[in-house]
Amino acid sequence: MSTADRLTDGLYGLGWSTVKKLPEPVAARLGRTVADAAWKRRGKGVRRLEANYARVVPDATPERLAELSRAGMRSYLRYWMESFRLPAWSPERVRTGFDPKGAHHLTDGLAAGKGVILALPHLANWDLAGAWVTTSLGIPFTTVAERLKPETLYDRFVAYREGLGMEVLPHSGASAFGTLARRLRDGGLVCLVADRDLSASGVEVDFFGERARMPAGPALLAQQTGAQLLPVTLWYDDSPVMQGRVHPPVEVPQAGTRTEKTAVMTQALADAFATGIAEHPEDWHMLQRLWLADLDPAKGPA
Repeated sequence: MSTADRLTDGLYGLGWSTVKKLPEPVAARLGRTVADAAWKRRGKGVRRLEANYARVVPDATPERLAELSRAGMRSYLRYWMESFRLPAWSPERVRTGFDPKGAHHLTDGLAAGKGVILALPHLANWDLAGAWVTTSLGIPFTTVAERLKPETLYDRFVAYREGLGMEVLPHSGASAFGTLARRLRDGGLVCLVADRDLSASGVEVDFFGERARMPAGPALLAQQTGAQLLPVTLWYDDSPVMQGRVHPPVEVPQAGTRTEKTAVMTQALADAFATGIAEHPEDWHMLQRLWLADLDPAKGPA
């Protein structure tokens, strides 16, 4: 393991071992302090975040974009402070920490016995939403995680999410897809973060007036298994309680090839995500390139 990898793994380990022991107000202040310091340095991630917000809020002045990026970094660090502390939260704290609207779409879909796919963008704290599902509803679910470098950091994330009641699969193509399909055919729940896919298999969508790629997996799983596909958007307000909305199901088109149906369904997901992001842009933690126009064509799919 390289020195940089050891440092990265050590910092995350310190976060999970130390931050979770802090009183909640202290952890919140620490998050804001770290966020403001990162924002003032205007590193690559902050500049990318600001450029992405310029797509979402096209009429924003430079001053407004700066305000948004500062709020965005504070929201991003709130996510990390909460995530470091989630393993120490009581079941009651988890149950009262999230207030989703439209949760009946989820419970009704599971009651129908055909399985449910929840698809989310990188909004607010998707780990807290998942912990709420396993704790408040008592429903286990399966998700996938991208293999991180170093491997020990990936192992930390898997252990963390499994500790919250999730089944975590490595993002390894057909193997993960097959397991997800089996869980859905058994009437289970699958949750996927689905607003960015720069691979060659990503589906092109219109997103805030420009082309981007999003994963085909949610739409393909819904077609193959008959499971309901539900978009979910999340946001923070001024309270300690995260807000959310489970949107109505994305229907499988009656006509068309599998590719055509996947394109229509993935566009419907993108539209639902865009609604939530436009309402709460500062809670969209997209510090990476997303739109095709921002990618280096010489390098191909990233």
